[in-house]
Formats: sequence, structure tokens, C-alpha cells
Amino acid sequence: MVKNFFGSSVTSGSAGAEHGKTLQIPTLRWVRQSKTSIMALVICLGRIVKTALVTGGSGYFGELLSKQLLRQGTYVRVFDLNPPGFSHPNLEFLKGTILDRNAVRQALSGIDKVFHNVAQVPLAKEKDLFWSVNCGGTQIIVDESVATGIEKFVYTSSSAVFGAPKSNPVTEETEPNPAEDYGRAKLAGEIICKEAMQRDGLDVAIVRPRTVLGYGRQGVVQILFDWVERGLDIPVLGGGNNKYQFVHSDDLASACIAASNVKGFATYNIGAAEFGTMRELLQVVIKHAETGSRIKSIPMGPTALAANLASALGLSPLGPYHSLMYGRAMYFDISKAQKELGYAPRYSNSQMMIETYNWYQANRASLGKGGGSRHKAPVKQQLLALLPYALRLIPG
Repeated sequence: MVKNFFGSSVTSGSAGAEHGKTLQIPTLRWVRQSKTSIMALVICLGRIVKTALVTGGSGYFGELLSKQLLRQGTYVRVFDLNPPGFSHPNLEFLKGTILDRNAVRQALSGIDKVFHNVAQVPLAKEKDLFWSVNCGGTQIIVDESVATGIEKFVYTSSSAVFGAPKSNPVTEETEPNPAEDYGRAKLAGEIICKEAMQRDGLDVAIVRPRTVLGYGRQGVVQILFDWVERGLDIPVLGGGNNKYQFVHSDDLASACIAASNVKGFATYNIGAAEFGTMRELLQVVIKHAETGSRIKSIPMGPTALAANLASALGLSPLGPYHSLMYGRAMYFDISKAQKELGYAPRYSNSQMMIETYNWYQANRASLGKGGGSRHKAPVKQQLLALLPYALRLIPG
């Protein structure tokens, strides 16, 4: 049974309804008996404490964002298909899908701010859900947020909306030009948010992060760590001299929360302040690991073609964006976020890469228990597992 902080009893959309259950809403008697009586009483009587809905709150980034919100005294409701991997007296979990309008409406009851993180990535097997979740689901929660009168809506987009930029640094004024489906879907979500702002006055912030690293991050980056740990050679494309920026998950969470506190529509590009080339970053983790891995350069064009073919045939875990960007420069100008949000990233590329690698080493025995999130679970290397052995044929 799920406890709700806010009003009178309501029926659960996707979670409780299918089992015929009712969500129990606290009365003042319940509040007096609760461990969190003071905080709950404040919410019931004065709504001084903010309440946040985190969609996709059981995913890799959603959990970290929820924890940071809780540390700041915010009541958090996680809306996801899977429960979060932690508990907290001010945390509520509501099971549901973003495609169920009734469940979304239920999830928004009593909420001040929405952090919308639900997304299907190209690595997911459920291809039929890709567009319906990324676009249809965003449309549903935006519509219901308008109807509910949400105070602030924060949409987590992606740097993939820019594709492979013609020049760097990329600013908020750079024209989006997505080159694959994930970028197109994220841009479509941005457009949905902007239209709601223009048509209905929804107060929206769009946050575009660079590639995310940090403790707990798995997915494709785990393949790199596996190779480094085994002392295998690591590929770069075209020399690896492309400047490439990442962002730490904690820095991204701080930016999202800061954006939720600023009134008025805005878009922010979020990344590390200190970063270098892809080759330099890989050399950092190789030196740290001390396993004897070497960097080998392979040609960009033929490699990207082969990678895309393997992906299309289902023989590789890499998506089109990986082969598009691994050998290309991509970095944001983060000055707008620094000025307007007070954004001050704490992690450089090197620091977050080492932290992520250390976490992988410490937890690799238990990997594979990440639930439904693609970024909390390892991926199968498939044909890609042969690449380090092919690199042995390249001198250097």
C-alpha cells in the first residue's frame, strides 16, 4: 500500500487500480501518529514545503535527483514502473506508466514541481514504445500539468538534439539538428513543452545535459571499463583528438533543481567546466587502472559504417549516436547556466571518469541488478567484444 501526503483518498491509476486498491491519504490523526508528523502537518496546513514529482525516478538519474531533492527538504513522489532502490520517510512511490493519462493525473495530485525524466533510449528492446513514450508520454504529462496548475515543469532533454554540431562550443542559441531518432524524440519533447508554455502559460525549464557519468553509471561505459580492467586495447576514432565534454550526475541534478527555482521559460546547456580530448580522458582511466591497456586509433568513416551495420543487425549494443559522436568534438558553453542558475560543476571529466570506474570495480560482482533502467544495468557486448582483439593487429 502506498502512502500519499496530500488530501483525501484517491484511486491509483496504473498501480492500485489494477489491483482494486485505494491510496490512503493522511488525516490529521494520522499526521499526529506519523514519524514525520511535523513535516506532514506543514504540508497539510500550509504547503510551505515543496512537493516534487520525479518521473522515471527509479532510473539512474531519477534516483540521484530524488535523493538530492530529499536532502534539500522537498517531499518527493517517484512515478515509475519500478520502485526506487532506496527508502526515505519523505519519499512516496507510485507505480504507473507515463502513457496512462489517469495514472499521470493521479501522480500530479498535490504536486508543486515536475521533473520529467522518463525516456526510452535506442538501446531498449521495446522499439514500439520509443516514440509513444518519448513523445506521447511527454504530451500527456505536459497536458495534465497544465490542467493541474503545476508551478514549474523541468524537462530533461539531451545534447543529442544538436546531432554532430558544425562548430563548438554549442550554446543555447545553436540551432538543433538531431541526426538520429533519440535526438529527434528529445527535440520533439522540447517542442511539446514550448507549445504548452506559449499556449497555456506552463512555466517550463528545458535542461540539456552532455553525456552523463558518475557512481552507479553502467550501460555502454561499462564495456570500456571491462576492457580497461582486463588490460585490453581501447579504440579511438581518427586519433582521438576530439574535445568531448561529460557531466556528472550530481552536477546535473543540481542544475535541474536550480532551474526549478527560476521563474519563466528558459533552456540550459549543462556540462563539465573542465574537459579535454577523448584520448586524454581514456589515458586518464588507463593510467589510473594500471592494467597495461593501450589506445589504438582506427579510421572514423569505415568504423562508423561497420558499427551502424552491426547495430542495425542487432549484433552490437551501440546505437547510431555512439558511432556518430565518439570521434567528433562536442562541448557546451555553460555560461548561461553559470550566470542564471549559479551552476558551478564540481567534477571535471577526469574526476567523474575515475569515480565511475572505481564504482564499477567495487560493485562489478553485483552488476546486472539495476532494475528497468538502461543506465543502471550492464549491456551485452555482442560483436563488439571482438574489437579489442582486432586492435592487436594495429601497431602502436
